[in-house]
Amino acid sequence: MAVNRAEQRAATRQALLAEGRRRFAADGYHQVVLAEVARAAGVTKGAAYHHFDSKAGLFRAVVAEVQQELGERVATAAERYEDLWEQLRSGCRAFLAAGTDPAVRQILLVDAPTVLGWDEWRALDEKSSTRHLSEALTALAEARIIADQPVEPLARLLSGAMNEAALWIARGGDPQATEQALDRLLAGLHTPA
Repeated sequence: MAVNRAEQRAATRQALLAEGRRRFAADGYHQVVLAEVARAAGVTKGAAYHHFDSKAGLFRAVVAEVQQELGERVATAAERYEDLWEQLRSGCRAFLAAGTDPAVRQILLVDAPTVLGWDEWRALDEKSSTRHLSEALTALAEARIIADQPVEPLARLLSGAMNEAALWIARGGDPQATEQALDRLLAGLHTPA
C-alpha cells in the first residue's frame, strides 16, 4: 500500500522530533546541529527546515512534546487516587521523579529557560504544569482540605519550588530526602481535620 504525502510528512516530522529529542537530551541544545539531526533521521536538511524553520524551531517543538508528556505523566499519577490530597501528593512526586529523566532534565529544566527565554518557557509551563497545579489547589480549597486562599500565588510558589527540586534531583540531589521535604511542605498547607 502506498504512503500518501500527508502520512509521509507526518512520518518525516516524527522522525525529526524523535532524533532531535534524543540529541537535545543527550548533548544539550548548543551541541546539536540540525543537519546532523536530519541525516540521522534519514531526511534532507531541507526537509528539516521545511518542518521546523530552524534548530530553535525543532527545539521548541521538542520542548512542547516533552512538556505535554510530563503533564500527562503527572496527571496519570494523580488520577490513581480518588482522594484529592493524595492526588496532589502523587502528582507532585511524579513531577519530582521526572527530574531523573534525561529529556526532562536537559530539555525542560536546563536548556528551555535559556534557549526559549524565560517568558516563553514559563508560558509553556503554565499551559500544563501550573494549570494542573492550580486546578488541584482550587479543588483542595473548595473541599476545605487546604485553607481558602488565593490559589494563583500558591500555585506559582509550589511550581517554582517543584522546578528547582526536580533540577536539584537531576543534578544528583537525594530524591528520597526531597520527597520527605515535599511531604513536610505540603503538610503545612493541610487544614486540621
